[in-house]
Amino acid sequence: MTAEEYCKIVEQKVRVQRQLRTTIPIKEDNSPLVSLKESGFNLIFEPSSKKNYKYFVREAIVEKIGRISTLLGKEDKVLIIRSVWRSFQHQQLIWDRKFAFLRKIHPNNSVEEIRELVSNFIAPKTKSTHATGGAVDALIYDLKNDCVMSFGTNDGLNIDLNKKCYPYHPDITPQAMKNRKLLIDMFEKEDFVCDLVEYWHFDYGNIIWALEKGRKYAKYGIIKA
Repeated sequence: MTAEEYCKIVEQKVRVQRQLRTTIPIKEDNSPLVSLKESGFNLIFEPSSKKNYKYFVREAIVEKIGRISTLLGKEDKVLIIRSVWRSFQHQQLIWDRKFAFLRKIHPNNSVEEIRELVSNFIAPKTKSTHATGGAVDALIYDLKNDCVMSFGTNDGLNIDLNKKCYPYHPDITPQAMKNRKLLIDMFEKEDFVCDLVEYWHFDYGNIIWALEKGRKYAKYGIIKA
């Protein structure tokens, strides 16, 4: 399969997902947000754009992250937590900063082109699954090589947003694909689903999870600050 064919398939799935997500009911289980920083697990926390960010997730996710951390530790690797629960304000901050950054490095692109690029990877604040406490953005640190593993579009913690971020894009190196599969497999074994266009983003319990898993309803709705 060519890269173009793969991308067309992914983008069609995204369109269908956006249409169907409004059909999934939510039976909120009211589980609390718990800080991963207080979990005691061996984790690396990517610095946040939000001051005093606590890295909150729903309670059930804490144990899942703990098991992933333990398995990675046996391979001399550490899970990097990039971002988890975000308020609407935090989500808008991320969107605005990415928009400003891309406008600066792509001065010849129109405002609409930049807006479309940002929105492909960073959801509007009311649509982001991060607001449910059921989304985790993660990478992996390799202790043996003392670096963030390569996933094909990242330079350390910095990720270049483009179509090669689609999880199984064929035009990345075999090693980058191997690293992606390691990350994705770890989360899928804990019942998460990988995002269609972001190899680092995983959902559990929310609408996207319910939709991809064929569940009748989601158990995590939006938690506002």
